[in-house]
Amino acid sequence: MTTAMVKQEIAVASFSRVYDLDQVEHALNDLGEGANEALRATYEKMLKTGNLRFCVKPNRMPSIDDLIEALPNFSEPLDDIRKQVALCLETEDRLELMPILLLGDPGIGKTHFAKQLARLLGTAYQYVAMSSLTAGWILSGASSQWKNAKPGKVFDALVNGSYANPVIAVDEIDKCTGDSQYDPLGALYALLEHDTAQTFIDEFAEIPINAGHVIWIATANDERSIPEPILNRMNVYEIPPPDRDGARRIAQSIYDEIRSAHNWGLRFPETLGDAALDALKLASPREMRRAILNGFGAARIDGRDRIEAGDIRLDYGNRRKPIGF
Repeated sequence: MTTAMVKQEIAVASFSRVYDLDQVEHALNDLGEGANEALRATYEKMLKTGNLRFCVKPNRMPSIDDLIEALPNFSEPLDDIRKQVALCLETEDRLELMPILLLGDPGIGKTHFAKQLARLLGTAYQYVAMSSLTAGWILSGASSQWKNAKPGKVFDALVNGSYANPVIAVDEIDKCTGDSQYDPLGALYALLEHDTAQTFIDEFAEIPINAGHVIWIATANDERSIPEPILNRMNVYEIPPPDRDGARRIAQSIYDEIRSAHNWGLRFPETLGDAALDALKLASPREMRRAILNGFGAARIDGRDRIEAGDIRLDYGNRRKPIGF
């Protein structure tokens, strides 16, 4: 394993009951003839798939040092995660992680970190972009009385997914908008508290579900617009930009991730050359990903199986200036 790779660890899986089947059956039987058909189908699916989901934890200390090597500016939250993992190893106790808030500049790699953490722990990953939300029902569902209503993201992750403890990344919670009637962050007051999360009620299904094992990773650029009760429910970390060596390691990690995800990646060497790494050292992880992916294509068009510094362009994200007449 190279220092840029973070492999998924073998996890121990127990089962967790995410809802009560009797409650679902009673709710289904209570539906009248004119009831929402999507709600009826939801109850029927819940009964068919059952209420047990995998609740995983590493069976040994995962390769946290390798993830720190790949994402050096995230060492502080990873060191705290290491402590929590150590508490539950060699016991029947389940992994409990406090909700995490990552503060830092746009494109610094916060959501990439959340995805890599899910891979490290051997669980599922769900992404919610709060900047595009205008109402809290995206997380907690909308009442079945509304037309085109459906369950929220949390219900979908737990009921339709395979895991009771997925990583759910809530991106840019400082940019969500709402009005006095619908608070986009309203559901988080209950979801970020372990006790209340265990009986979380989605407004569409109206059946309590156990969201107490969810691993929450929130991101923000500025904490000043986040309500204090939300901040108090989370471990807050300020993520600094990586230094030169750290940026090179992040670029190598992103290169390896893209290369490993595609069959055409086998054409290319495992490591990115020094010149190409230097060309990426001032880029954010978001810019790195875009430039490296385009670099792969540029190399192939030129008949090469190695990305060179000249293949790295960091201006793809720049908006074109309007043409004046």
